[in-house]
Amino acid sequence: MSEYQYYEFQAVDRPLTRQQMSELRGYSTRAEITPTRFVNSYNWGSFKGNAEQWMERYFDAHLYFANWGTRILMLRIPERLLDKEVLEEYCADETGLSFHLAAGSFILSFTSEVEDHDPSQDEGALSSILPVRSGLMRGDHRALYLGWLLAVQSGEVDDETPEPRLPSGLRHLDASLEALADFLRIDRDLLWVRQRKGSPTGVRKAFPGRRSGRGCEVFRPRRRTRTSHALSKERILTSRLSFSSVLQGRGNACLRRTAGQIRARAEIIAEARKREEAERRAREKARHEREAAEKRLKYLQSLAGRESDLWAKADGLIATRQPGPYDEAVSLTGFERSCRYGWNGRRFPRSHGRPPQ
Repeated sequence: MSEYQYYEFQAVDRPLTRQQMSELRGYSTRAEITPTRFVNSYNWGSFKGNAEQWMERYFDAHLYFANWGTRILMLRIPERLLDKEVLEEYCADETGLSFHLAAGSFILSFTSEVEDHDPSQDEGALSSILPVRSGLMRGDHRALYLGWLLAVQSGEVDDETPEPRLPSGLRHLDASLEALADFLRIDRDLLWVRQRKGSPTGVRKAFPGRRSGRGCEVFRPRRRTRTSHALSKERILTSRLSFSSVLQGRGNACLRRTAGQIRARAEIIAEARKREEAERRAREKARHEREAAEKRLKYLQSLAGRESDLWAKADGLIATRQPGPYDEAVSLTGFERSCRYGWNGRRFPRSHGRPPQ
């Protein structure tokens, strides 16, 4: 199998100048180069540029994949819009998420190494993933968590390592994050561990209130007094917001798991899913067999009273000594095994008509 490599770069914040486009043309004579895009694929040769340097000088996003399974996504984020400590919390060593700082911007690299690849499905995928960059610049760190989860999947994270802080909205990924997860081939069972509705140690257990799920109720007295009426609305609101922040922080800490726990939970989910899928396939197979048997019975019942005419027509088809008419004759009679093998189970020659009496 010949190799295949695909390179795509996009400029978002600023278009390429004519001089920059001329510089890029020096690396490839057949690449598609526009003020916002560089695209080229290689079947026998190789890319003559340096992707990291190009990201530092020209582009804001880069997507690469090869038919042996490597996939890379690079995003350039201005340093002022992303906290380095946050990045360090989500980053792994090799596979997963990594970054480096250059020319006042962070260059984020998502790397996936899986020997399972169909190149035709990923060309043009960068346009679907690109909104992830805008989300990161707005403070949406769900993509960073996906990068960490990819490292967990590949075994780059030790079992005892606790997961990083949980970004809000993991249960509902938008289209760009779904495209990112698909491109990186993140195990859906692993992702579902963090998209589930339940939790091992719920917030309600840690902070029980008079009403389930409403932590602020612990501040509500059983009986209203003049003192409570004297509190201003601003003070009440401040108290509740402060408690909500504590509740969210502590609850978030309670919900964190180690990488080993997440992998173990994903294996349980995968086994349950596979078992359910096997049961569903068995039900579908039984249904198809039942419908086929009912259809066969109706057809055989429709032949009642027309045996002589059908055998005469079958004899004429068999006499042609051609495979097509013979198969039609077998289908016409409805006795496929009888016509092909005879009543005693031995192979019945095609040149004969009816089975021997």
